[in-house]
Amino acid sequence: MMPWCVARSGLSAKAAGLTVTLTQVGYTLGLLFVVPLGDLLENRRLIVKALLVTATALVVAALSSGAVVFLAAALAIGLGSVAAQVIVPFATHLSQEATRGQTVGKVVSGLLLGIMLARPVASLVAAHASWHVVFGGAAVLMVLLALVPRRALPVRQPVSNMRYPALMASLWHLLLGTPVLRRRAAYHAGRFGAFSLFWTVTPLVLASPAFGLSQTGIAIFALVGMAGAIASPIAGRLADAGHTLPATAAALALGIVAFALPMFAPESKHLALGLLVLASIVLDMGVAANLVLSQRAIFSLGAEVRGRLNGLYFALYFALFFAGGAAGSAIGAWVYASHGWPATLLTGMVFPGLALLLWLAEFLPLAARRTA
Repeated sequence: MMPWCVARSGLSAKAAGLTVTLTQVGYTLGLLFVVPLGDLLENRRLIVKALLVTATALVVAALSSGAVVFLAAALAIGLGSVAAQVIVPFATHLSQEATRGQTVGKVVSGLLLGIMLARPVASLVAAHASWHVVFGGAAVLMVLLALVPRRALPVRQPVSNMRYPALMASLWHLLLGTPVLRRRAAYHAGRFGAFSLFWTVTPLVLASPAFGLSQTGIAIFALVGMAGAIASPIAGRLADAGHTLPATAAALALGIVAFALPMFAPESKHLALGLLVLASIVLDMGVAANLVLSQRAIFSLGAEVRGRLNGLYFALYFALFFAGGAAGSAIGAWVYASHGWPATLLTGMVFPGLALLLWLAEFLPLAARRTA
């Protein structure tokens, strides 16, 4: 929701760019310094407080009239928004081991749908009212949302005698001593490189004479891709059944399939558009499935460190996420401008292809041990 609303806020282009950056910086800081507190503090209270911080920051943003206050609010919005990443491991504590993947899948599916809906809803509200209403309305929703865990969730006090400095120091040891954490973040960086390339170039293709879609048509196209979120609970069930490794390969392979589908586009513009829609759904399915499989894998490493592992996973994922995403966008735009759409589709296959090669480095030693 942030970028589109900022464009309507009257801020300078430089300040508008800083808004997105500061929100992301705040979120990353929250991942590193707030989410790990889920292993130390009572979880329900932590979630409620984070949501109320977000609500307060949204009110400040809605009432702001200057760039400095608005940018400070953007940083705080990102910081408080990590409540979602406290909820995911909390949900796994409340579930049975046999259904933990399904629990993660359901929660992640809801989070992804919220992310996907935020931009079109914010755009619609801002177009008919103002950006102040968007931020003010979001603040009200955050307050209402804070009432839900307060009433519906049980109290969960982690059993830990650690102090906060020791908790923070343990992050480095967890990062070095948890190969699956680093590997899973790298898998998702490859998937997001493909995702970013696709959603950077595809709107250009849809707006070109080949399809001639308006901005509204492109927005509807993007909304249809939300159907890919259905992969989240499916991936959770596969993980619960012990199929995490093959399911990961399938999730990565879906990225290659998504870029292969438009290569078989027929002459009919309508059928070609339908095939591109299918490609967007397949691509989003792979992203959603890989995220659930990764979180299910790291949550199996120990109940007492789930908050820290989740914060580390997303912080590491964010670093690789932006590196992969930036590379995907930049490379995709250059290849499309220089060599056209078919070459772009081939390039898009490289990102999940590299992630699959990394997956082989995990799979082959396991296969060798099983056949020994």
